[in-house]
Amino acid sequence: MARPALSPTERSTPRRHRERAAADRAALDAILDEGLVCHLGFGTDAGPVVIPTGYGRDGDILYLHGSTGSASMTAAAGGAPVCVTVTLLDGIVYARSAFHHSANYRSAVIHGQARPITDDTEKSHGLRVLTEHLAPGQWDYTRPPNRRELAATTLIALDLTEAAVKTRNGGPVDDPDDVAAHQGWAGVLPLHRVWGQPQPADDLPAVVAVPERIRYRSVPT
Repeated sequence: MARPALSPTERSTPRRHRERAAADRAALDAILDEGLVCHLGFGTDAGPVVIPTGYGRDGDILYLHGSTGSASMTAAAGGAPVCVTVTLLDGIVYARSAFHHSANYRSAVIHGQARPITDDTEKSHGLRVLTEHLAPGQWDYTRPPNRRELAATTLIALDLTEAAVKTRNGGPVDDPDDVAAHQGWAGVLPLHRVWGQPQPADDLPAVVAVPERIRYRSVPT
């Protein structure tokens, strides 16, 4: 069954470079699944605030978490409108003029009102989603949160219906006169992200080997 397209609301409709926009929900899923850090924005009496944080996606729901003492989580859980963004930088575009320099990227912007998760079962599920997104396969091999830790954690859920996706790829778009002048190099400097070698904790016994689920991420593909 085909999933519904992203909701084209007033605030989720791109105004500039509309040709870069994608309404396909699968494009949103792909960006969220590849990214690791999002930026959570919301308004306060003192002004707008944007903070980086981890997240996890389960279908059409995005889970975010923080301390119960966090002002951002308190505001978001209290019903304040929020905006979550994820950006993947794929390269820098070098042009013949400063004006036409750009970047190749994939970005997602999600608008909505977060829902606080208070049920312990759903909270455990959401935290599992978060953990598995950042560290695949790790949840089943670690101690789950106890009641004290659950009580100290705020978890919010954001529906992914109202979102915008934009991407840019390809080379520079220079003015014909600049191209004809043949002055300077133009092209794309790609950016590739790879994991480094796992570094064991200082207090880890030497006989404990790096698990395969962690080691495989450090091997460039």
